[in-house]
Amino acid sequence: MATHSEINESLQAFTENFNKNDRLKLMNKDWNRVVVVKATDIESVHTWILKNGVLKLNDGLTDDPDLTVISDSETLTDVFYGDLTPIEPYNNGTLRIIGTEDDITRLDFICLMMWGE
Repeated sequence: MATHSEINESLQAFTENFNKNDRLKLMNKDWNRVVVVKATDIESVHTWILKNGVLKLNDGLTDDPDLTVISDSETLTDVFYGDLTPIEPYNNGTLRIIGTEDDITRLDFICLMMWGE
């Protein structure tokens, strides 16, 4: 089981890597979204705000997210550090993403662009 702090560190690493990637920033300049990341096994909720190609991480919940990513703390940490592709936990049901199919596909693409397959 990962801690809230470990989830925060993995999300911060993801955020920093996204913001350093000029290609990703340009490709997502017009995709403004709010993404909530919530652990199921511990009290841990974070919110990403992607606006004009810049990703910002906040601790806590926001109203009306466009996407909600839900999983156990260990899976979240592994996915956002890039140690685990989101495809397997998504397919076996341990990672749930609530949102439109287009938004889910875009988030998956961002992960693949950052971490590879």
